Amino acid sequence: FMKKVEAIIRIEKLEAVKEKLFEHNVNGITMTQVLGCGKQKGHKNLYRGTVVDVTLLPKIKLEIVASDDKVDEIVSIIKQYAKTDNIGDGKIFVYSIDDVIRIRTGESGNNAI
Repeated sequence: FMKKVEAIIRIEKLEAVKEKLFEHNVNGITMTQVLGCGKQKGHKNLYRGTVVDVTLLPKIKLEIVASDDKVDEIVSIIKQYAKTDNIGDGKIFVYSIDDVIRIRTGESGNNAI
């Protein structure tokens, strides 16, 4: 029926991913600036003469709710345009969605996406 695609990507890849999604008529996107860590493990910074471990790195979280038939295309676009072949490229999660309701009109299901 419907799925939620959630992707954590590098900040510098946002524009390329967003542009391609818009080109493929994927318009309902929520973007959030987030901090996270994984295998990338952060890095060390020099701050006022002291070495500081930066373990939480800035990323972008994209959230897209789409009909089942669009999910593979959305995931494919994100994989292709967010990839750098380096640790820290991010992750994509796909969840099942029971329902969506548009607050303004009361529409539900695919009509509300």
